[in-house]
Amino acid sequence: MRRFLRPGHDPVRERLKRDLFQFNKTVEHGFPHQPSALGYSPFLRLMAIGTRSGAIKLYGAPGVEFMGLHEENNTVMQIHFIPDQCQLVTLLDDNSLHLWSLKQHGGASELREEHRFTLKGPPGSPPSATQVTAVLPHSSREVLYLGTESGNIFVVELPSFRVLEDRTITPEAVLQRIPEDNCNRRSCELVEALREHPKNPNQILIGYSRALIVLWDLQNNKAIHHFLGSQQLENLYWQKDGSKFISCHYDGSYTQWPVSSDNRQSEPLENTVPYGPFPCKAISKIYWQTTKNGLPYIIFQGGMPRASYGDRHSISVIHGSQQTAFDFTSRVIDFFIIFSSDPAAEFDDPSALVVLAEEELVVIDLKSAGWPAVHPPYLASLHCSAITCSHHVSNIPLKLWERIISAGSKQNMHYSSMPWPIDGGTNIAPDPPQRDLLLTGHEDGTVRFWDASGVCLHLLYKLSTVRVFLTDADPNDNMNTLGEDEWPPLRKVGTFDPYSDDPRLGIQKIYLCKYSGYLAVAGTAGQVLVMELNDEDAEHVVDHAEADLLQDQEGYRWKGHEKLKTRDGPVRFEAGFQPFVLVQCQPPAVVTSLALHSEWKLVAFGTSHGFGLFDHQQKRLVFVKCTLHPSDQLALEGPLSRVKSLKKSLRQSFRRIRRSRVSSRKRRGGGGNASEVQEANAKFDQDALQEMELAPVQRKIEARSAEDSFTGFVRTLYFADTFLRDSSRHCPSLWAGTNGGTVYAFCLRVPPAERRMDEPVRAEQAKEIQLMHRAPVVGILVLDGRSTPLPEPLEVAHDLSKSPDMQGSHQLLVVSEEQFKVFTLPKVSSKLKLKLTALEGCRVRKVTVANFGSCKTDDYSENDLAVLTNLGDIQIISLPFLKLQIRYPCIRKEDVSGIASCVFTKYGQGFYLISPSEFERFSLSTKWLVEPRCIVDMPEVTSNNHVHNKSGTENAARKS
Repeated sequence: MRRFLRPGHDPVRERLKRDLFQFNKTVEHGFPHQPSALGYSPFLRLMAIGTRSGAIKLYGAPGVEFMGLHEENNTVMQIHFIPDQCQLVTLLDDNSLHLWSLKQHGGASELREEHRFTLKGPPGSPPSATQVTAVLPHSSREVLYLGTESGNIFVVELPSFRVLEDRTITPEAVLQRIPEDNCNRRSCELVEALREHPKNPNQILIGYSRALIVLWDLQNNKAIHHFLGSQQLENLYWQKDGSKFISCHYDGSYTQWPVSSDNRQSEPLENTVPYGPFPCKAISKIYWQTTKNGLPYIIFQGGMPRASYGDRHSISVIHGSQQTAFDFTSRVIDFFIIFSSDPAAEFDDPSALVVLAEEELVVIDLKSAGWPAVHPPYLASLHCSAITCSHHVSNIPLKLWERIISAGSKQNMHYSSMPWPIDGGTNIAPDPPQRDLLLTGHEDGTVRFWDASGVCLHLLYKLSTVRVFLTDADPNDNMNTLGEDEWPPLRKVGTFDPYSDDPRLGIQKIYLCKYSGYLAVAGTAGQVLVMELNDEDAEHVVDHAEADLLQDQEGYRWKGHEKLKTRDGPVRFEAGFQPFVLVQCQPPAVVTSLALHSEWKLVAFGTSHGFGLFDHQQKRLVFVKCTLHPSDQLALEGPLSRVKSLKKSLRQSFRRIRRSRVSSRKRRGGGGNASEVQEANAKFDQDALQEMELAPVQRKIEARSAEDSFTGFVRTLYFADTFLRDSSRHCPSLWAGTNGGTVYAFCLRVPPAERRMDEPVRAEQAKEIQLMHRAPVVGILVLDGRSTPLPEPLEVAHDLSKSPDMQGSHQLLVVSEEQFKVFTLPKVSSKLKLKLTALEGCRVRKVTVANFGSCKTDDYSENDLAVLTNLGDIQIISLPFLKLQIRYPCIRKEDVSGIASCVFTKYGQGFYLISPSEFERFSLSTKWLVEPRCIVDMPEVTSNNHVHNKSGTENAARKS
């Protein structure tokens, strides 16, 4: 009965667990998924982005971030900051308004929802009567003006959201004050725009969709001027001095209107169709910015010729004779201009154009010649090409870090040197304790290096593998080149490009050695590239080697894609990581596992057919091992093939049903034994049962058949210097785990350094372990004599780790999807196991060794296993005794892509994709926690007899 019992809780260990483990979701990296609204406060110099899921995010200087979430999860339609306040108003697609504030709480500030409000009309009125279309926060900071579909303009008090009914501006009141010969020509219809007079807060400009524009006197409740356009109105913009305003229209035109002193209808000064005379798309928004040299900046969205360029997403900038139409690869959501916000300034003097597109944020420097883009320090478009894999490297040495930054700076020379213009708030978070890299592989064959040390995920360097191969696209093509006479003057901007020239280029596995600077990347078509870091541009030939994983076995025919064709002769590479050898797997299937040992100069790779070992110093294939089972026909069809045998699928389904019936009959036949066990349990001492917990009932896990498809799929590869043949001599070894629950161990003979180039590396199979339950092997680990995981290659040589204990006996930990099992070495006899699936009903998806330090003392830390299951839970399991320490729910079990994308760090943090463009960062450690911490200063403002004292708000920006 002892195996059915487990000891009670140890209070000392429980206290230690509280000092070691704590789960927090800390920050979201990347670009918000499905953005829907944009706002900007010139006063706070903060930008706000709303999404279709109801999230609202505020950004300022790098590291200054706030986040809130509407309970309704409705689309955010509009965002408006209250002038000179740490407040903003959001309008959702359910017509509700929400007031948000940055407020201090417990010594830190947070973005908090203060009030919510839905405008309601009189009983029986249609929904359009109160459907809000335009919002104007008045400079008095006391009221909001809400324009509606019915043409009514309601006045709402702040912060209470009380409707001031006596101040409502009705269409009837507007038309009464317009001469009769004009009011009969049109009705008001919906309110498109509301704009406050820049010099007189008692006047607002009202724009109705049918091109009626009215300047309204708020004090006397009457129309001062009215303006009649000939085309449907889209938007309005005041010039700085208030003498003129600009209207833009559905036909792609914009019009200047003078504001005279007498009460009469004003005629337009000038009507312009910038991309006429052919029919053009609507200009949905426009800015008219004055400058010291007298030439204004005219900046507008849309207006392209409808027939030829109607599908373009563009924003045009006109300044004198200079004109450019910035062409975006995704739909433009909104944009704003950063200009002088000083009321005493005579000119606008614009400095930057900020554009929120559906898939990226683009900032254009309007001060520099040629209007270059500004490199963003955050809101990176992670999915500029779809992410296919990721790899995290902790504690990068300073020399490697500087070399990567140097290579990236040469790539970014076309960016503007302008400081980031959205610089509100101050980042007061402590400096990151170490330098961390997050590497993402992409569908287009690129690898991007991100600075993952702090709150801002910043792109350092981009590596492309395309140059090694022959593809349809020429890497020297420049999409930005324009002919001198080309019209419209389109110029592509942004990095989002979802289209891949060839899906075979996709990166599937990455392995970086931070000590040697060697990098291995593997792709969809069986290509494995080994690279080294070079600080200068270079031109050289990439050596090729082929690895036939089928080893000429008969009866197998590859039905998938062909391998990529390589370039002949020397290839020119930019400074950075440059490939020097290419290993091509045959058949060219997806590379499913990769390992690099920079000290031995070896790289191991695996596919669904087998695995191989390559000596990248001698550029020689050491060996290949075919793991294909005779039934693994699906492994020969390839990931890009849609051919699948229905007959085979049905046959496998019936076999599983037959096996489950047989096993259930066996369980029914053994009922007598179960009753005897129950009788024995009844006689057991009751006092002992009260003191100890019963172990949970284990689920019956049926062994998988060897005939199940993809059993030869290589899931994991691992290098170790351990005892494989006998207990007296240790040697280099390579371990491989497959989808069928098989572990292969090869003994390696690596010549000493002085004879490394003269003698070949030799390999010999020493062990083969078949797990009885045949579950896929997802992790292999060797523990030294102190039960500590073996250090990384070259880690001991750099004095960053203790030498492994080679005196005591080593242990082998094999992690399958269903259980953890410890074997002794070199005999490989079973010592200990934890049946995760039998106990918990879940399967292992990701596993890694993480070091957890105590938050109470720097003297204690321990190595544990961080495990992600198919249910989205994260479990921490102790080494070497395999005791479950704690469990945290992290990812929804329905979020299969999020679970598949998860990557752990060496110090108990992790990342996973919550959308194609965003990583959620989490921490399992009490000691290692990266989260925003910032302060926003509100300067003293005196206007309209409202005085606001300077105050500071500090934020820990933690999501509730």
